[in-house]
Amino acid sequence: MTATTTESAKPPQRGFFGHPAGLGPLFFTEFWERVSYYGMRAILLFFMYHQLSEGGLGLDKGLAASLMSIYGASVYMSGVVGGWLADRIFGSRRAVLYGGVLIMMGHLVLSFPSGVGALYVSMLLITLGTGLLKPNVSTMVGGLYTANDPRRDSGFTLFVMGINLGAVLAPLLIGTLGQSVSYHVGFSVAAVGMAIGLVCYFLGRGRLADVGATANNPLTDDERARVYTRIVVGLLILVLAGIVLAMSGALTVELMINAISVLGILLPTSYFVVMLRSEKVTAVERSRVIAYIPLFVASLFFWMIEEQGSVVLADYADHRVDLHLFGLPLLSSWFQTLNPGFIVILAPVFATLWVRLGRRQPSTPVKFSLGLGFAGLSYLLMAVPALLYGPTDKVVPPLWLAASFLIVILGELCLSPVGLSATTKLAPTAFGAQMMSMWFLSDAAAQGISAQIVPLATPQHEVAYFGIVGGITVLLGVALYFLAPAIHRKMEGID
Repeated sequence: MTATTTESAKPPQRGFFGHPAGLGPLFFTEFWERVSYYGMRAILLFFMYHQLSEGGLGLDKGLAASLMSIYGASVYMSGVVGGWLADRIFGSRRAVLYGGVLIMMGHLVLSFPSGVGALYVSMLLITLGTGLLKPNVSTMVGGLYTANDPRRDSGFTLFVMGINLGAVLAPLLIGTLGQSVSYHVGFSVAAVGMAIGLVCYFLGRGRLADVGATANNPLTDDERARVYTRIVVGLLILVLAGIVLAMSGALTVELMINAISVLGILLPTSYFVVMLRSEKVTAVERSRVIAYIPLFVASLFFWMIEEQGSVVLADYADHRVDLHLFGLPLLSSWFQTLNPGFIVILAPVFATLWVRLGRRQPSTPVKFSLGLGFAGLSYLLMAVPALLYGPTDKVVPPLWLAASFLIVILGELCLSPVGLSATTKLAPTAFGAQMMSMWFLSDAAAQGISAQIVPLATPQHEVAYFGIVGGITVLLGVALYFLAPAIHRKMEGID
């Protein structure tokens, strides 16, 4: 029996704004997880490059920017492991719980002034935890709906709105405490946010019915011993390689950044090869995976621009923007509320639009092309103040930055919730949670590439940086628009 047949037997549950009741606990779990994550990210760059006298670590600014990007890449790359563990061992429900605990511990590590070593330990814990939680909570949202439920895209849009409500609160709360009181106080509040998310998840477990309770493709008795042996051997090889590199002096931060950037490209490439060659993937499912490849590439370029909002544009806010609006002082971390704030305002509009249009709404590939176009335009816009004001510090009016965030958000609402929905619909049955990991791998690959280029985003090179990155993205959006009919045909009946 196919997944579609199984899902079609589900009753059209209602209980959370016209959606299945299980959407509620998942909505609030992700809300609080995002409060913790985006609150930490709102101050992490500043914490890394601000001097020790300012409560920071005093790292080089270019290195700090690369670390921010590679950290983001690692977080989303770990979704491959989290998706595999859910599909083969835990099930999505337990993976979300374990992930939340690790994330909370990661924030607690940064709550104490323990230097650069604590930074790396925290990054590792949050990376592992997010890899377990992030893809699996989204997979569980998809499991609440049948494949052709017309509420599906609307439900994912509401889910994304919850993510962004948390992201709106995070910089205002954690960013203010971090920059005005102490970075470590801010990280402590991030840990509390994740703890609240775990409570919401535990109390709402009864509304999830059987969604994510068991693994989709559990290990057989014959596979279990072999797989566990490979995991242990692989970990030992990594540890020994790390020891050898450290003793030889070759284990540097720069080496890790470059290695993760390369891995960000190799992982999704190999994953596509595995799915396309798997005997567990039917001919129809294989066609849908092929259709997903150009959507994956499009999302990679979109996320490359969007995720630089907490790196390139965060540094821009800290050093290039006049931090006053109508005579009132601003904190540079507050600009991180703009991206999610615009989503919160506009997500209901887009959710209603897709429902009203029904079968007349643009196809998924066309929505992706629109998302790419808006993302590219947001960066082309940022080249203008560089031409008008030059590389002088703290002279750019804040509304330029606000306008750039608004434009990229128009693109995100065309691409992100639709991409989540499309990923669950196009996923082969045997790769359900792992396919959702592929969606997050596009973000990982994007940030891996960003880690190599963000040091180039200096005031002296702003016009070239924003112009080239933005221009290439707009051209890709146009190309995807013309390829949309062919891609839609390969989706084999999936809208």
